[in-house]
Amino acid sequence: MTLPTSAADHLPALHLLQGMLWPEPGISSEPTLYVRLSGPAGLGASRRRIQVGAGAELGFDTAFNLFNLGKWQHGAGLSDLSLSLRGQGEFALVVRQHAPRRSDETILSEIVTLTEGQPLIVDLTGHIQHALGGVLTFALTSFGTGHLDDIAWLTRQAPRRQPQIALSITTFRREEAVQASVRRFRDYVATSPLAAHLHLQVVDNGQSAGIEPCAHVTPIPNENLGGAGGFARGLIEAEASGATHVLFMDDDASVHMDALQRTWAWLAHANDDNAAVAGALTNAQFKNLIWENGARFHIQCRPESMGTDLSDFDEAAAMEFASTGGKPGNYYGGWWYFAFPIAATRFRPFPYFVRGDDVGFSLANDFSITTLPGVVSFQDANFADKESLNTLYLDLRSHMANHIAIPGVEIPRTTLASIPLRFFGRSLLQCHYETMEALNLSFEDVMRGPDFFEENADMAARRADLARIRDVEAFRPLAGPPPADHIRWNPANPVVRLAMKLTLNGHLIPFWRRIGNRRVLPAGRRGEIRQTWAAAQVTYLDGKGNAFTVHHSKRKAARQLWRMTRNMWHLWRHHDAIRADWREGYLRLASDAFWRRRLGLDPAPATVDQVAVQPADQPIAKAG
Repeated sequence: MTLPTSAADHLPALHLLQGMLWPEPGISSEPTLYVRLSGPAGLGASRRRIQVGAGAELGFDTAFNLFNLGKWQHGAGLSDLSLSLRGQGEFALVVRQHAPRRSDETILSEIVTLTEGQPLIVDLTGHIQHALGGVLTFALTSFGTGHLDDIAWLTRQAPRRQPQIALSITTFRREEAVQASVRRFRDYVATSPLAAHLHLQVVDNGQSAGIEPCAHVTPIPNENLGGAGGFARGLIEAEASGATHVLFMDDDASVHMDALQRTWAWLAHANDDNAAVAGALTNAQFKNLIWENGARFHIQCRPESMGTDLSDFDEAAAMEFASTGGKPGNYYGGWWYFAFPIAATRFRPFPYFVRGDDVGFSLANDFSITTLPGVVSFQDANFADKESLNTLYLDLRSHMANHIAIPGVEIPRTTLASIPLRFFGRSLLQCHYETMEALNLSFEDVMRGPDFFEENADMAARRADLARIRDVEAFRPLAGPPPADHIRWNPANPVVRLAMKLTLNGHLIPFWRRIGNRRVLPAGRRGEIRQTWAAAQVTYLDGKGNAFTVHHSKRKAARQLWRMTRNMWHLWRHHDAIRADWREGYLRLASDAFWRRRLGLDPAPATVDQVAVQPADQPIAKAG
């Protein structure tokens, strides 16, 4: 994307890499993520202006407005860079370069004058220590009254390509959220120079969103086949429309719309034709805390940079340093924000319905994935609060199936067997016997092979099965006040914990149901075993006046343990056959042909569906 006309008249050769992000009510309004103000300075987010008086200091050593030089050097071959400032007044400008494991370098210190309506372009190319990489920040100190309206990082290096991005949102009966997202997108493209390069598709699995079509928005009614079916439909429609890239997004689209510019710029300038962008995710309660900045998949999903405080520059910079450079073969991006090139997409989503489809999609396709500063989804990311019998059923089957089906993340059968044991053991220790039953069912569904997923793409039968299993572990309104904690055995005592580990948390101790602890915990702590050591009864409260209580039961535990033992023996004996079945089935079902048939769409030309003709033994994952 070239500069807007007013700037292009002055320097037509410059191209925008990264514009300024501003606080935005409803998304994120924590100012220290954007700019640090001291002295007589005030930020008007709605006007997009920072008003200053004499002595005001503006610091852009912030998570969302720093510039990751090393990332652009490594991934886009950047060697030319300028900083653009728009506003009015006289300022002292200091530009700093921060690199890992060394002190910061001041690479430029100048007095600059900003003139209303004319961008000031500061060429940094000769000042940067290119061998250091790292990140760039700058600060402004005002000598008098004035204002700052915009900043931008620019380059004279022309884009390698002109991406046409189809934003694809899948929604299911979240009418208010998706309508708000569509409004925000329409407002953005109304003034954005990128308008000709962006189009939004809303795949409506509930067929209830009520989205009106317009020049930049297309609603697509769709059968409810979960996120996998919705995003598969979005990919099919994007390809048919002539898009070069697709951006999968959640229906609440809790990202700054200007993150689209940063994404477009990266896809346009990146060295690799298979370049992709994964958006980060923040914690639900604290929007300055990272939940995931990309993730790795090995036995379980392992978020990168979890807990990073974005308001702390040192932590934010460390996250940027760590995310610069190549990624391992087991790296993936979540579908709350994931942009990728259609041409590099050999595989469509596998029909998991939900959970694990984004992991498998990233792993099976050969994408060169990066994260970018400020490309962050702000939403309810505290997955512990969402944990349930249903989510654990879904998690276990996708964890196992992805490891079995995708050669790039294949693990030995002993390690594979540890996955259901981890899920199962945690539920056993916490007396979640209904969850144990659901986990056994999940394990068995994996061993049924990919044909089961083809026949149950809508998950209707399994959702009904899980509803029948769930009785005790279902939140219901409290009848009276919540019970109180009764702790006889201190779970923090290492001797108690050791005894509980040796006895499967009391399952090998007679009469444990009578003598164990009675615990009361928030729903979000369901997965914390430490809190339930020595417990024979646990009550979970959801904060809305609902609760459920589980009780110690040797009989229920023994029944599910025996079933799990049979399942483990079957996996051990038939591992090779199960793996071969999954390899063939993944090729067949993660395909354009499968989804067109399942969605009732016309077949594509033979050249489009490359997956269907791939031999079963051909690798389906990027190199590690």
